[in-house]
Amino acid sequence: MSERLKDKIIILTGASGLIGKATHKHLLASGAKVVSVDTNISHNPINMSYKYDVTKEKEIDSLLTEIISGYGRIDGLVNLAYPRTKDWGLKFENIPLNSWRENVDIQLNSVFYICQKVLEIMKNQMNGSIVNIASIYGVVGNDFTIYEEYGGTSPAAYSAIKGGIINFSRYLASYYGKYNIRVNCVSPGGILDENNQHPSFIKKYSDKSPLKRLANPGEIAPAIAFLLSDDASYITGHNLMVDGGWTAI
Repeated sequence: MSERLKDKIIILTGASGLIGKATHKHLLASGAKVVSVDTNISHNPINMSYKYDVTKEKEIDSLLTEIISGYGRIDGLVNLAYPRTKDWGLKFENIPLNSWRENVDIQLNSVFYICQKVLEIMKNQMNGSIVNIASIYGVVGNDFTIYEEYGGTSPAAYSAIKGGIINFSRYLASYYGKYNIRVNCVSPGGILDENNQHPSFIKKYSDKSPLKRLANPGEIAPAIAFLLSDDASYITGHNLMVDGGWTAI
């Protein structure tokens, strides 16, 4: 594999998730020095592993202080963390307003804060790349028929948050472009997770998808690495769909 990210310092939030693990592996293989951030990992700066909660401002501040102290710069940021409340997944009519507010806060607002702080560092460097992770459901409406057989749904806040992240990324791309900073999104389609997905969901989603299947986590990682790299040096404000053609039909 080409070392297109050789020696670049890349922060990866949500590093212990399905896409996070695959992305961590791919970034390492691309030559990056990956700062793994998650609440579900051991804090071990020697291994570039940082146990921080990105929904808390003070912990983001501590993380960035540690990184700059240890490495002197930040070349890239991938916002993959996916925090959510315990009642995540309620049907729309049953969502308490406080739950909606909390999910917007811990997902969308945490992306705002870490971007704000990292971008000031990148601005001083006059260089950097951010990849925010959005979703097909930040772009198109939901197909609720794929949940019908088992009474499931897609969380309402998810579509609002992911749609917000996409246009927020365009705003940042426009605002920081003059500092040689690029900000893009990757919008995955459904990711196969057989242990946590109902068989009827997998079948119905696959039947509708032009490629007739869900994605594997490792199929999202190369798109993230590409947008972080100098191979994408003239790409900013873009939302790259990695969805097996879901949004093409």
